[in-house]
Amino acid sequence: MEGSSAEAALSVSASSIRITDVTQDGDVLTFAIASQKLNSSAGVCVFRIYEDFDWLQQSLFSQENLPGLHGIIFPPLPSKALPSQSNTQTKALKQLGFLALGQDWQSYCKALEFYLQQVAAHPTLCKCKALDSFLINSESPGKQRGRKGIFNRLSQAVEEMRKESHKKLLDIVMTEQKLALACGHFSTSLHLCVNQDDAAAVAFSKVCLKLSDVLEAVKRNFEKVASNNLSTLGLGLDLESRYQEAEKEMLFRRTCKLIELETVKKGTEKAKANKREVMEAFQTAAEKEFNLISYVAKEEIERFHSSRVNVLKNFLIGWCELQLNTAKEFAELYSQHLEACRNMYSE
Repeated sequence: MEGSSAEAALSVSASSIRITDVTQDGDVLTFAIASQKLNSSAGVCVFRIYEDFDWLQQSLFSQENLPGLHGIIFPPLPSKALPSQSNTQTKALKQLGFLALGQDWQSYCKALEFYLQQVAAHPTLCKCKALDSFLINSESPGKQRGRKGIFNRLSQAVEEMRKESHKKLLDIVMTEQKLALACGHFSTSLHLCVNQDDAAAVAFSKVCLKLSDVLEAVKRNFEKVASNNLSTLGLGLDLESRYQEAEKEMLFRRTCKLIELETVKKGTEKAKANKREVMEAFQTAAEKEFNLISYVAKEEIERFHSSRVNVLKNFLIGWCELQLNTAKEFAELYSQHLEACRNMYSE
């Protein structure tokens, strides 16, 4: 099937891959994926739905002729979003966690973008023909269904455990969003108190309007802080948790191969003389396969642990920079409101 390993490298730059837009038609989300051709100024833009991403993942899993396949830590694909359930926050949060928050599916798009970039940057997976087809062919590949085996069963088994990860930060972000909404309602309500009937009413109205402005600033501060948490630290923690599970899946696959090898060894020991030569050859092949998987797994773990530090560091740096800039911006704004209040009472 399409998806077997190819010698040719990826024809686009991994770092140039971006999801530039998303459109919703009923329950279907369509993503615009842009990338840059290698050694060229030409750009490429294709449109994909989630089934296309799933097809790509199955193609990566199904490279049967790829040596050491079971030792690879596959970049984790986020769960499918169900827009029809997005208005039910409990269902959406259980399904996607951080990726269910934010506006216009921005967090979800960023997670899919990271997934494509990680696949394209992988020294082995980037050679898969299916990846190049996914990124440059205008025709949607999603109608071609890949075979599902142990890789998918493992993914489904660990998904429920991942959903509870990083609940504390998720609760903080949701609380910030609720506070922003409450401040908005309070600010709007204060406008209803405006009255111009007499001097006392006018003075009270001025206080209400000024307090409304302050609450509106507080609302925007909560919104921006929550957005910063989502776009940096939240996405980083979500990616980290999914990658940890991907590493566990790889180690479990290796363990399964070890059990298979032990079973073959026992079969060889019990084999009759006329079958021993065949069983020994089978055992040698199984040992060779397991050793190769172990070698690939060791390299994958070393590469993963090295890169995860840099990825998390970049997310944390981005989070600190955004929150610091936000704090400076609103500290100045609050100072202006405070000065305005002082002037109002000194009049």
